[in-house]
Amino acid sequence: MVWLLACGSAAAKEDIEFVAEHLPEVAMDNRYATLPVWNATRGTDGWSFAAQAGFSRTSAGNLQIGGPMLAAAATRALSPRWSLSVMAFADALALSGGEQRQLQTLFAPATPIVRPVAARFTDLDGRMRHYGAGLAFATGPWVGGVLVEQVSLRDYRWNFEILAGDAAGTRGEIDFDNDYRHVTPFVGLQLVRERGNWLFSPHALFALPLPRRGFVGHIATPQFDIHGDTADVGNGKHFGDPSLTLGLDLSYRPAHLSFDIGAMLTQGLLEPHIHKGVDSDWLLSVRWQH
Repeated sequence: MVWLLACGSAAAKEDIEFVAEHLPEVAMDNRYATLPVWNATRGTDGWSFAAQAGFSRTSAGNLQIGGPMLAAAATRALSPRWSLSVMAFADALALSGGEQRQLQTLFAPATPIVRPVAARFTDLDGRMRHYGAGLAFATGPWVGGVLVEQVSLRDYRWNFEILAGDAAGTRGEIDFDNDYRHVTPFVGLQLVRERGNWLFSPHALFALPLPRRGFVGHIATPQFDIHGDTADVGNGKHFGDPSLTLGLDLSYRPAHLSFDIGAMLTQGLLEPHIHKGVDSDWLLSVRWQH
């Protein structure tokens, strides 16, 4: 019975293009979960400043994306109820890993190779740079705003060897290098509860990257060399998913520090269900605000 379950799991393993798209999308969700837009520890007069530092690591089988996440914000009280924040962020994430998966290329449906087909993928040593800036207005428990952001994928490539079928033994390279730019409106809600010097702040934030874009790829073997975009070939616009993230800030008022223990738990629990093929998502985040 155990052997049968293991075989079923292996057969259901997602193809390389599928997980190549989902890994950076989870990293985008982790950023939305840690935007410095929550103001529970700041005063009600003048300016306040926030700095956020985090670390994330997401895996799909032996494939990983992870690294440091940095953000900063300045908030100005406009009235006893309204405030305006300006923010910027920059996340430097590394892509690594290799394993056996199905080769699929929805970005290039007319390759001479019959797909999907089992292949071995090796030598990934790439990076994702995610950066942007935005504005946010807050009133009472509500916050809303907009980001301008870019995801840059570089050296996001594997060497591959086909393991089955008529093309068995064929070697080549597949990569997903591209820049994805979005204007992302967001809205969120935070509830604050006080207990002595401690604040407990559950929050939820919905972000909608616009426009949603096709996923771009490139595959090359000694026989052919094809670039493509899933949107251009009629296989849909998949990159840039709507995102709902949940968190719970634990803030120590005298130190002006907040730890998002809620996002650590919910991102780890929910992302493997939201983005199929992802096995785990670890997210740590701390924010200083004064």
